[in-house]
Amino acid sequence: MSATPTHEPSFRESVDLMFTRAVALMDLSPGLEEKIRVCNATYTVRFGVRLRGGIQTFTGYRSVHSEHMEPVKGGIRYALGVNQDEVEALAALMTYKCALVEAPFGGSKGGLRIDPRQYEEHELELITRRFAYELAKRDLIHPSQNVPAPDMGTGEREMAWIADQYARMNTTDINARACVTGKPLNAGGIAGRVEATGRGVQYALQEFFRHPEDVAKTGLSGSLDGKRVIVQGLGNVGYHAAKFLSEEDGCRVTGIIEHDGALFNEKGLNVEAVRHWIIKHGGVANYPDATHHAKGAKVLEEVCDILIPAALEGVIHLGNAHNIKAPLVIEAANGPITAGADEILRDKGTVIIPDMYANAGGVTVSYFEWVKNLSHIRFGRMQRRQEESRHQLVVDELERISDSLGKTWSLSPDFKQKYLRGAGELELVRSGLDDTMRIAYQSMREVWHGRADVTDLRTAAYLVSIGKVAASYRAKGL
Repeated sequence: MSATPTHEPSFRESVDLMFTRAVALMDLSPGLEEKIRVCNATYTVRFGVRLRGGIQTFTGYRSVHSEHMEPVKGGIRYALGVNQDEVEALAALMTYKCALVEAPFGGSKGGLRIDPRQYEEHELELITRRFAYELAKRDLIHPSQNVPAPDMGTGEREMAWIADQYARMNTTDINARACVTGKPLNAGGIAGRVEATGRGVQYALQEFFRHPEDVAKTGLSGSLDGKRVIVQGLGNVGYHAAKFLSEEDGCRVTGIIEHDGALFNEKGLNVEAVRHWIIKHGGVANYPDATHHAKGAKVLEEVCDILIPAALEGVIHLGNAHNIKAPLVIEAANGPITAGADEILRDKGTVIIPDMYANAGGVTVSYFEWVKNLSHIRFGRMQRRQEESRHQLVVDELERISDSLGKTWSLSPDFKQKYLRGAGELELVRSGLDDTMRIAYQSMREVWHGRADVTDLRTAAYLVSIGKVAASYRAKGL
């Protein structure tokens, strides 16, 4: 067991510490280990935009961690806390995340130091287009070199602006729409992308609970049904994860933590109602059907079965890790547990489903969108009706046999309706995401259970992903 850090490591230090812990168990040459560890390049851009009668200067970043596969992939976040260290740490995580889920990308990340809530929509468009211009003219936005996506503070709207800006600059590029993912459906997006990261969290938990041996390590038992869940951050990821787990898997969301405090109700919260309240009122304060805690972070320490940190990095740290009571933590956000807290939780026996795997739903469906843009055809368009016709043949034959036997049995209408419906884009996206999350978990699980020197899923995830990156570099002759 390694010593618990005595100071609070930064997000970047946490990623480095976890990387170091994993490579110590691998047989990599020092040169290859260093090549995988370091960021290849980080570009800092400072640009001016004429707003409100003057010029405002903004600072943005785009970091490329690894080009073992190209293009590189990673979101663009808008937040005042954006800095080079954070962007480089996130880019590194993207490399490992893409490798783990077998998305054929290297890792990248971008950020703009801005509070988007302080600007009108038309101002944000001007800022976003200029940022996109600065990156695109250096090939830091490009369908075959660098493909951004939404992140904290950005969404479909910003991605549509970026895609349009790139297309204006590259008027003859037939694949221009593939320069960015997370776009609206009518601008080249794909069904299921908005909720993809939250859906991936759900699929990750479903796969975990398919293995009783793994569930037993948490002290829990049975299925997801009835499990008490606390969610920190009801943004895009936290909202969809909480919604799907409560509506489809029978979980009871007992706590929701937001920027202005937290709600707690042992009987369960209505996720949809809380979401509407936040949209209308800007926070959870005064929500009627729950106890409001002004110090929201304290609700992280409440008793529950599953804790889902789904907002910022570093929310579980040396100061509160000893008080975390959840036996299972799934990291829906990037880096919500510091390296020091990770050590404390593992020593307590807490099982952590790591961010590298748990929030990979976004990049997985982004991969599907990128492929859709390059193929210039909607998924399901070629085969859906043919699939329905083949199914109809089976149903017709079964009904003919039933008639010949004097109608002693018949197919239920519900079965016919479901069986005859061919898979459209949304069903295919969900199927692909579910398959990805299952296969990736099984690859981690194999290492977790198969090696005596690997005692946690995070180390297993790093071993799997770094091994794949190393294999790619070796294939290139490095």
